[in-house]
Amino acid sequence: MLLGTWNLENLYRPGGPYGPDDEAAYASKLAALAAVITELDPELLGVQEVGDPGALEDLAGMLDDDWHVALSSHADSRGTRVGFLSRTELTVVADTAAFPPRMLPVQADDTGLTVPQAGRGFLAVEVAGEQGPLRVAVCHLKSKLLSYPDGRFQPRDEGERARYGAYALYRRAAEAAALRALADRLLEGDGRERDVAVLGDLNDEVQAATTQMLLGPPGSEIGTPGHDRPDRGDAFRLWDVAPLIPASERYSRVNSGRRELIDHVLLSHRLVRRVTSAGTGLPDEGPPRLPSVGTDPGERRGAAGSDHAPVWVRVR
Repeated sequence: MLLGTWNLENLYRPGGPYGPDDEAAYASKLAALAAVITELDPELLGVQEVGDPGALEDLAGMLDDDWHVALSSHADSRGTRVGFLSRTELTVVADTAAFPPRMLPVQADDTGLTVPQAGRGFLAVEVAGEQGPLRVAVCHLKSKLLSYPDGRFQPRDEGERARYGAYALYRRAAEAAALRALADRLLEGDGRERDVAVLGDLNDEVQAATTQMLLGPPGSEIGTPGHDRPDRGDAFRLWDVAPLIPASERYSRVNSGRRELIDHVLLSHRLVRRVTSAGTGLPDEGPPRLPSVGTDPGERRGAAGSDHAPVWVRVR
């Protein structure tokens, strides 16, 4: 079974303010996305940046066989949301944007505006697997690409850049805490016996604090001395499969010329023990060929394909 995540980058039907200008550009984007998904051949694929629910249905219609679609009802200000494409029937078990109990709203801008929930919802589904039920949550945490008042993507000064960087970090951290709370619901304290995955665009790299928050007790990460040692925390941990990705392929986006792995697959104890391989892009094609993106996301409006590479894991 291949399980993956992919940020589809601005998947809108044409005619709106964020999607392609015309049908030809839209068809080109769908064709590029469908070709990758067909080659990747996932059993279940978490997706991000679905701006138009109908566009994901259009994409599913270009794939072989019948695919099942699920989308979160919680979209951001641009209408983008997370979802799933699945070869098998799926059951939605959670669709939430709420911060966990006891977490207060966090500051979002210089005016003192606060936000009480995640900008984009978290969606969790259950599918039948050969080894029993598989529960998977998909997410898209707050971006590191900063936006400023009046639609600016450049700050007036370094003080403004620092403040808005902090606001984005507050929000991403709160969203990570909310995602961890959802993972706890899916694990039910029994990750040794439950197949659970959390995946998506975390908008930060492996060692970032917001990514590490999701893992649970430290000390058993892949590649550490404690990885193969049984521990009481194993029932609650999630393992990031990033160390299993070949080093030359360990990136899912190119930001201002710098490769970064910001899309992740995290697995429960029972599931991570059955991993046979992990990667980015397409298997057996080497390092992903991605465009380098800058600070203005509008520069790629209508571009074919995506500025992210899929991240995937194969489980026996």
